[in-house]
Amino acid sequence: MRTKTTSIALTFLVCLLVTDTHAQNAQKLAKLKLDLQVLIDSLQQINGLPGLTLSVILPSKQQLTLATGLADSLTLKPMEPTHRMLSGSNGKTLFIAAALILASQEYYDLDDKIEKFLKDEPWFYRLPNAHTITMRMLMNHTSGIEEYYGLGNFMELVKENPSRSFEPLETLEYVFDRAPLFPAGTDWGYADTNFILLGYILEKISGKTMYSLVEKHLLKPNKMVFTEPSTSQYLSKLATGYSRKGSPFPFEGEMVKEGLLVFNPQFEWMGGGFISNVKDLATWTKQLYNSRKIGEAMRAEMRTKVPAKTGKDHSYGLGIQIRPSTQYGDSYGHSGWFPGYLTDAVYFPKKDIAIAIQFNTDDLSQLKMSPYDYILTIVELVANHIQE
Repeated sequence: MRTKTTSIALTFLVCLLVTDTHAQNAQKLAKLKLDLQVLIDSLQQINGLPGLTLSVILPSKQQLTLATGLADSLTLKPMEPTHRMLSGSNGKTLFIAAALILASQEYYDLDDKIEKFLKDEPWFYRLPNAHTITMRMLMNHTSGIEEYYGLGNFMELVKENPSRSFEPLETLEYVFDRAPLFPAGTDWGYADTNFILLGYILEKISGKTMYSLVEKHLLKPNKMVFTEPSTSQYLSKLATGYSRKGSPFPFEGEMVKEGLLVFNPQFEWMGGGFISNVKDLATWTKQLYNSRKIGEAMRAEMRTKVPAKTGKDHSYGLGIQIRPSTQYGDSYGHSGWFPGYLTDAVYFPKKDIAIAIQFNTDDLSQLKMSPYDYILTIVELVANHIQE
């Protein structure tokens, strides 16, 4: 009888301890969420930002997603965690994953020269460094090819007909017959043109569209239901972005009017090419680092560094930025800019923390610091909370 009574008492005690632990964890999580909300509220108000969204994935796999400010300053519509924004070059991480899956399926080798796939194209020899560029060089921006959208009459065409579309070859034509920035493989120069050329090649050799590959291998398996190609001026649940004065694109102020983007984002394609929200972006940036779809060997190739010119001691892998931090080690992910929007999403493997942030303005002078600096502020708060 005593043994049975003791057993019941022990069971009751364990239940109490488990319940107490759950309660403490819930309290800690609630406090972290409150602290994060206070932080982004203060950053938004002090800097006068229209709005921002934030998502954090903790080592416990719990995810916190928050918002502050306005999704539309004219109608005073509050920003919600589910609001979506154009994610700019962050979309390269999805395209690079699809590209590396094709490499693992032996459609090509990373060090194949692009001449192998393009030599029969009548325009191939008009590319800068045509005979010396490899697939890897397109992926890590060491090809010597410059950015297309600041050349020729591209901006004039966009301004004259904001709804027009561009085929990949139409954008590539802007770099034809131009001198390379440097001999292929000897320096680093970031350009969406690299990824547009990469996409052209991959679609040619696979017979599949890059968007369909991303959908099949990445969006669906990872349940990224808020992420889709930005190929239309109508995109649902889109926060209104605000483009800065002096933007490279001929549009300033509101980027959404009467429910439509003021110009067609379709041309971006492999340069970025997606609308998303922070919940999906945080999920994806952690998944990319660990992706079994890509495989261990290809993930190692993806993380092979070349010096980049985006900040002190910054590096670039294959379609990913690798940026250092003093306390939290290297982060892996990508920033993104599209007129009116700024995005950054990174994973800190040393701390097993993923963070994504989006702003519905591209005015860095208003932010006072880069989106990545915001992330460093946030990871500090999260890491300190975990240590408590």
